[in-house]
Amino acid sequence: MDKNAILDRAKEYITKETNPLFSAEVEKLLTAGDFTELEDRFYRNLEFGTGGLRGVIGGGYNRMNTLVVKSATQGLAGYLLKAVPGKAAAGTLKAVIAYDSRHYSAEFAEASALIFAANGIKAYLFSSLRPTPELSFAIRYLGCDTGIVVTASHNPPQYNGYKAYWNDGSQVIPPHDQGIIDEVNAVTEIKEISQDEALRRGFLEIIDREVDEPYQSMVKSRLFRPDLIKAKAGEVKIVYTPLHGTGAKHVEKVLGDLGLKVITVPEQREGNGDFPTVAFPNPEEAAALDMAIQLGKKEKADVVMATDPDADRFGIAVPDKDRGRKAYTLLTGNQLGALLADYIFLSLNELGKMPAKPVMVNTIVTTGMQKRVAASYGVECIECLTGFKWIADVMRRYEQDGSGKTFVFGTEESYGFLVETEVRDKDGVSAAALTAEMTLYWRSLGKSLLNRLDELYRKNGYWQELGISKYFPGPEGPAIMKGIMDTYRSNPPAILGGIKVTGVRDLARGSGELPASDVLQFFLEDGTVVSARPSGTEPKIKFYATCCADVGKGGLQAAREEAARKLEAIKGDINRVIGN
Repeated sequence: MDKNAILDRAKEYITKETNPLFSAEVEKLLTAGDFTELEDRFYRNLEFGTGGLRGVIGGGYNRMNTLVVKSATQGLAGYLLKAVPGKAAAGTLKAVIAYDSRHYSAEFAEASALIFAANGIKAYLFSSLRPTPELSFAIRYLGCDTGIVVTASHNPPQYNGYKAYWNDGSQVIPPHDQGIIDEVNAVTEIKEISQDEALRRGFLEIIDREVDEPYQSMVKSRLFRPDLIKAKAGEVKIVYTPLHGTGAKHVEKVLGDLGLKVITVPEQREGNGDFPTVAFPNPEEAAALDMAIQLGKKEKADVVMATDPDADRFGIAVPDKDRGRKAYTLLTGNQLGALLADYIFLSLNELGKMPAKPVMVNTIVTTGMQKRVAASYGVECIECLTGFKWIADVMRRYEQDGSGKTFVFGTEESYGFLVETEVRDKDGVSAAALTAEMTLYWRSLGKSLLNRLDELYRKNGYWQELGISKYFPGPEGPAIMKGIMDTYRSNPPAILGGIKVTGVRDLARGSGELPASDVLQFFLEDGTVVSARPSGTEPKIKFYATCCADVGKGGLQAAREEAARKLEAIKGDINRVIGN
């Protein structure tokens, strides 16, 4: 896009943006003649992708701001009016909106609610910060046709985002995703209404405890051993951090109601979009849990828990006596997912509640260990694309196809877990409650979570995973990422990490029951799987590798060393291609 076109778009944006802070940013750049920054803000529109929006906050069409959010919501409203014409004609369409602690989340959420109201769609707006899983629950509980949560999940402070949901409580997938994208791209006029008028006409309703309490009750109802918790709750001490996000309200309430002692990191308890105590508010990052682990050491906690800002992701660190008296180990999402799968299946069997055709769902980049754990309990493990919306899609399919298959657990490697059907997205609150119960259960048998994990390794092989992310920001980023994927497609490696590649799966056109997606997978001779995909929400390309080493006679330590050697060699080969 040439310089004049960029400048014209900047001037046009100023005339449309109603938030003076964002328009002033662009005016300042024009006055300063900062074309480099203007180009980055206006060379494209921030893409409304298959999951919604995510980007850096600021003025411009390629930023998260009030105008971009309003346009997106107008497009979503327009699609909804066409997709459900009967309810549109009857005036009974409904939407619900939640938001997290990020900068401008409350403003973006209110703007979205008023756009729905202006289009004749009743909007339920949470009165304050709420987790993403509660938004999913609220859609189903209130009988809404769509929902929005304003969040950028675990991204750095300068980001915000916008996730769109359909009437089953899951993020939108085909055909709705493309239909919404088309409507968003076609928006020329945004309908607006004031908050006073929306309230007066009944198109806006502020909600809080009428959804909070049923959600909390549902989470508690999904536990297996309430009597065990009641009898032994005092034996487990929990340190928890919401990482300046939305989780404290529900995690503290649910675990407190169960009688569990929860000590929340005071400096990280309240919502704060600056995330002042962490570089990245992501429980996958060991550094994000540092403050909680230090408090855990002081309090001699049995488990340290963390949720990300919108409380859909959940991670834990546990005491590791092998590393020292006060050492804690951060479990990976794959490890915690395997432990939860094992505990859920074991409990269903012990309590006589295992359905006739149980199904666990995980993603194609999740550890193969979970499939072995599931098989050991007679549970079928179904793979889907990366992203919890695809796990929800499998749930929906089995509810409708008459197969008799029953969803019992869903998980993905990036700290996502779902133990209930009332929510159709990953749920850090319910994962926290179940993990607390699981910790108590193994404690009652004289074991720690690490003890049980080692038992699973001895039975199923030692599994270890690797993740690599490379960012490509700016106008040239998409082309660079496409070039990397094209190179792997046109000239796939014969060897990765010194191990022969025996098969390649390219999902560009779909494969079997998996929809089309920009994903490549390489299957190695020893059973290792390496996957590559550009992120759908950020300017980065991601690589995943999962490998297994036989525990055998050498024991766990030898297996750990073997897996680490394999993954390090694979990492070197990938880094040479992407320039890390």
